[in-house]
Amino acid sequence: ELKKYGVTTVVRVCEATYDTAPVEKEGIQVLDWPFDDGAPPSNQIVDDWLNLLKVKFREEPGCCIAVHCVAGLGRAPVLVALALIECGMKYEDAVQFIRQKRRGAFNSKQLLYLEKYRPKMRLRFKDSNGHRNNCCIQ
Repeated sequence: ELKKYGVTTVVRVCEATYDTAPVEKEGIQVLDWPFDDGAPPSNQIVDDWLNLLKVKFREEPGCCIAVHCVAGLGRAPVLVALALIECGMKYEDAVQFIRQKRRGAFNSKQLLYLEKYRPKMRLRFKDSNGHRNNCCIQ
């Protein structure tokens, strides 16, 4: 299923519950960056996540990165929201967009974290004309 979507990297933000060997055997990198259920990620995980996106999308344009937690309602959506916010989307729009795809995403603590998050615009790239409006998230 992952290969069907062109996934090259999987980020697992929950405790390890499966063997990564079969996934890695298919040429898909698995990264374990667990953080507590219902909580926002640490600064280190945010930095690692944004750096991963920046590097991967520069080196492999069009690649797909999957991120998952257990229920798909908190930890993984928070990282996706951070990526969208870093691309210039307002936090309210990022939350609404994700909730259209994943009803019930985010708890009140995570929403407050996203509301207070200040983007560093690390996922914006200049195009060949020098314009800065390009985002690496598709």
